[in-house]
Amino acid sequence: MTSGIQLSGPTSSSALTGVWSDLVGQAGPVATLQRAVAGGSHAMSHAWLITGPPGSGRSNAARAFAAALQCPDGGCGHCQQCRTALSGAHPDVTLVRTEQLSIGVDEVRELVRRAAMSPTLGRRQVLVIEDADRVTERGADALLKSIEEPAAKTVWILCAPTSDDVVVTIRSRCRTLQLHTPTVAAVAGLLQQRDGIEPTLADYAARASQGHIGRARALARNPEARARREQVLSISDRLNGLGGCLEAAADLVKACSDEAEQLTGQLDARERAELEEALGFGTKGAKPRQTAAAMKDLADQQKARAKRLQRDAIDRALTELTAFYRDVLSVQTGSGAELVNPELAARIGDHARRTAPESTLRRIDALLGCREALENNVAPLLAVEATLIGLEEG
Repeated sequence: MTSGIQLSGPTSSSALTGVWSDLVGQAGPVATLQRAVAGGSHAMSHAWLITGPPGSGRSNAARAFAAALQCPDGGCGHCQQCRTALSGAHPDVTLVRTEQLSIGVDEVRELVRRAAMSPTLGRRQVLVIEDADRVTERGADALLKSIEEPAAKTVWILCAPTSDDVVVTIRSRCRTLQLHTPTVAAVAGLLQQRDGIEPTLADYAARASQGHIGRARALARNPEARARREQVLSISDRLNGLGGCLEAAADLVKACSDEAEQLTGQLDARERAELEEALGFGTKGAKPRQTAAAMKDLADQQKARAKRLQRDAIDRALTELTAFYRDVLSVQTGSGAELVNPELAARIGDHARRTAPESTLRRIDALLGCREALENNVAPLLAVEATLIGLEEG
């Protein structure tokens, strides 16, 4: 048995060490992965599907597992194998995370080609697809054969929110590992221990993120993120008539577009400069006309990335508003559940007194329906306008 591998699940997140230390509240799943690393045909599989709600740590779990499979000590977190695997620099660990709306067949075929290769330095050839739910139908067909007939030392690790987000022919050939949303206390503890966040702010960020670790860190470390959240939550008080709804919708969509542009602006410029240099722009003998297709492809990719980031920002805003109205419903029904937004208790109580629980439920349904509409590529402004009108009408 490989030394240094913990086979029993720890009782708290602080007991997780090495490559597993970032997996908050996932003692059971980590124990399963550690047993697989330790070896034994009953514990290991050539293909894994890691599922869990947003923020549960799917990508972190996949990267940690990939690193542990290469590490001679099962994931110490300090050796070169662990460090390079986690960073994406290991020659036998391929990490795929798309910034586009989908992962196409050409990208999958390149992964399949790599999967057929023998490891060069590590113990296995490991391929991680962090957004397996975004693989297109043709891409899934290309992936299926590789998973059905894997090379001897190849391991596939796929990540998706739920197993239903992956086509049945692929998920039926994978071992599924489900992660869970970590508790507020666990996330707050991580922010304090690893990021040095003071307790009050760590508790706020953990509650506001509803257990989403990445979102909690952003709220704790970025005052602008907290300010944007406050602006979103103020929407519930701006919905006075049709004009107020349309104005609030326009402001929300613009703010999300600005956030996406802020994230992509410098990256887009750098990518264009690098491509122009590679194509020989500005040099003697360059043929810009022949490179128009490459530049157009890059522009299309950047446009798709901006669209996804805008949609992600709108989705976060809808999640914040949903949590607000769930707090209202909790007060109306006297459930006694802890509020996500206790700092807004006065506003929540006011909404609870002025409306009926049935209206609050319809508002929550409207927000959930907007998220579904965006997934079906309804124009963001149109979807948000309809939703905010629904919130105003109740």
